[in-house]
Amino acid sequence: MLLRNKVVIISGIGPGLGIKLAIEAAREGAHAVVLAARTAAKLDDAEQRIRELGVDCEVLKVVTDITDRAQCKELAAQAVQRFGRIDALVNSAFMHGNFPEAIADADLEGWRSVFDTNLFGTMTLTQEVVPQMKKQGSGAIVMINTQATRNPFPGEGGYAASKGALAVAVKYLAKELGPHGIRANSVYMGWMWGAPVQGYIQQMAAEHNLPEEQLVAPIAANIALGRLPTDDDCAKAALFLVSDYANAITGAALDANGGEFMAT
Repeated sequence: MLLRNKVVIISGIGPGLGIKLAIEAAREGAHAVVLAARTAAKLDDAEQRIRELGVDCEVLKVVTDITDRAQCKELAAQAVQRFGRIDALVNSAFMHGNFPEAIADADLEGWRSVFDTNLFGTMTLTQEVVPQMKKQGSGAIVMINTQATRNPFPGEGGYAASKGALAVAVKYLAKELGPHGIRANSVYMGWMWGAPVQGYIQQMAAEHNLPEEQLVAPIAANIALGRLPTDDDCAKAALFLVSDYANAITGAALDANGGEFMAT
C-alpha cells in the first residue's frame, strides 16, 4: 500500500478533490488521516465515507480555517499529540474568487481574500507542520496547484496568480527543507470529473438548453486521454508524491490533467 502506516494531514476537505484525497489515503494504508475544513459537516461526511471502506485507518477531524494561525497551530498540535508524528501534508484548501473576472477590471480587494487562503493560508499551515517534520528528520508536503497557471483560462487571473506565487514558494521550501529530510512538491490539476465540475456542466447545460454531453465533448477533445480525469485519479497522483515511491522527488511539478497541458 502506497501510504502504509503514515500520518497524513489533508486540508480543504470538501465535495471535490479534498474528500477524495482523504478516501484514497485511507485506502492506500495510511495509519491516520487528519482532516481539516472550515465546516464540521464536511469532516463528518469524509469520516463516514472512510469508515465505509472497512479499512484500519484512524481519523482525526479538526475544524480549521487555514487563514487563522492559531487554528493551524492547533491542528498540528492535535495531530502530534494523538499520533506522535506527521508524515505528510497535502494542502488542498483553496478559494477561487470571482469568476469570470478580467484582470484589467478585477476587484483587487477580492484578490486579497484569494491570496489570503491560497498563498498565505497554505503557507501558514505548512509553517505549523514543518517543526514536527524537522524533529522527525522526514516529511513530505504537496501543494495542489492548477493548470490555469500554465495555460491561462478566461476569468481565472486572480486564482492563477495566487497559485503561481505558491508554486515559487514550493521551490524555496524544497531547497530549504531538503537538508532536514523534508520534500516539497506541486501537482497541477486541470479539468477533474467530480462533483464540482459535474455541477458546473449541469448548470451550463440548463442555462443554454444543451445536452451535457455536448458541453463535455469539446473539453475532452483537447485532452490527450480523450476524457476528463476523475478527481479520484488526480488524488492518487498527489498522494504518490507524499509516498516513499517519490523519495527522490522534491521541488518538482507533476501534471495530472490527462495530457491537456504538456510541459516542455
